[in-house]
Amino acid sequence: MTEPYAAKHYAARAQDYVASTVHSQGSDLDRVEGLVAGQELRRVLDIGCGGGHVTYRLAPHVGEVVACDVTGPMLDAVAQEAARQGLSNITTVQAPAENLPFEHGSFDAVFCRFTTHHWSDALAGLREARRVLAPSGMALFIDVTAPPSALLDSWLQSMELLRDISHVRDYTVAEWTTLLGQVGFVLQSAGTHRLRMDFESWVARTKTPPERVAAIRSLQQAAPDDITRYFGIEADGSFMIDVSSFQVAPL
Repeated sequence: MTEPYAAKHYAARAQDYVASTVHSQGSDLDRVEGLVAGQELRRVLDIGCGGGHVTYRLAPHVGEVVACDVTGPMLDAVAQEAARQGLSNITTVQAPAENLPFEHGSFDAVFCRFTTHHWSDALAGLREARRVLAPSGMALFIDVTAPPSALLDSWLQSMELLRDISHVRDYTVAEWTTLLGQVGFVLQSAGTHRLRMDFESWVARTKTPPERVAAIRSLQQAAPDDITRYFGIEADGSFMIDVSSFQVAPL
């Protein structure tokens, strides 16, 4: 089987994502934990687990967490960190979101944070998430979302792709709502907050080559006022993004 494109680019970055402040902290992680605390869930899934930060928050509150990702070294890093934290109920599985190796309805809850923008086929990945979720289950999807304006959207996607060539797309809230509905989810709640990206750590985490870092800075420095204002672009290149959360249940 051909190695997924994203997996090639993330194999060398595993430890950076385990250690990432942006990924290991945030009110959205508090929300993840709050949704499962006291629920006595048997088995939950973390799709595109990356550095495992959702998994670590879930593990103390559920019977088993399956941490799933396309990148083998990322899963190795998650297993090592889980052992370091004394979390013995975490299982790692290597698979793409679009083709999950699990039975229909086999999870009480599904979580997915900061990964959908890497999927080659978001509709297929969401359909798989719906398939493996129990009829009475719940799911939470969290990701960077694009502004509805075509101008702002183009600039965001350009910066994202230059920074990480495995980037596919940050979807708008409207696109997310449509996709979720198409696969048979009912949207229960949605919210958006802003997150500051420190430029140096943002490009270091993805090991962005110097020529593409320079291209991003060139774009930022030449940006029209609308772009600079919306993204809050700072002198060092740091900027703000929108992060949205979508809590859903099966139809």
